[in-house]
Amino acid sequence: MAEVAVRTAVEQDAAEIARIQLETWRIAYAEQLPDGALDGVEAEAATARWSEAVGQPPTAAHRVLVAYERVGDGDPTTVGFAAAAPADPADVEVPHGSALHDPATTVAIPALVVEPRWGRRGHGSRLLAAVVDLARADGAEHAVTWVLSGDTASQSFYASAGWQPDGTVRELSANGDLIREVRLHADLG
Repeated sequence: MAEVAVRTAVEQDAAEIARIQLETWRIAYAEQLPDGALDGVEAEAATARWSEAVGQPPTAAHRVLVAYERVGDGDPTTVGFAAAAPADPADVEVPHGSALHDPATTVAIPALVVEPRWGRRGHGSRLLAAVVDLARADGAEHAVTWVLSGDTASQSFYASAGWQPDGTVRELSANGDLIREVRLHADLG
């Protein structure tokens, strides 16, 4: 029988978080990202960024969590991760200068990644539930995330947890090409 759980990341998790992120992006987003968009991303640099995010977060509300699975008496295997932070005003903007939610009471989830070979075992749901529980404890009333517009798997995952698109789209530059992301949000009440 397998043991599955979510815990707060520690600095020793940084290399595995970076590996999961880069490998998953290369597999899951190969057709959605422009050619070469990930070519310049080095594992060492990604590991350093995750080490800093875990070991020296800007605030107590900046969190990184990891999901793991242990089979039998073996060592636990890190299978996914999530990051959460207080929402930036840009995360909640809507056209014409108003806001979807108050950034002071909104958590942003910039990353929630489960390595594809560990998918469909509930790890993503456990990560999302843990992030939401911590955000509620911090006083958050709303949550937002951005998902690639062509990432129907992630959009379906969030929709199954009650998240909704609000019609806001942003474009980001990747190697000179534009990629589109849609914003999803949820009330945490």
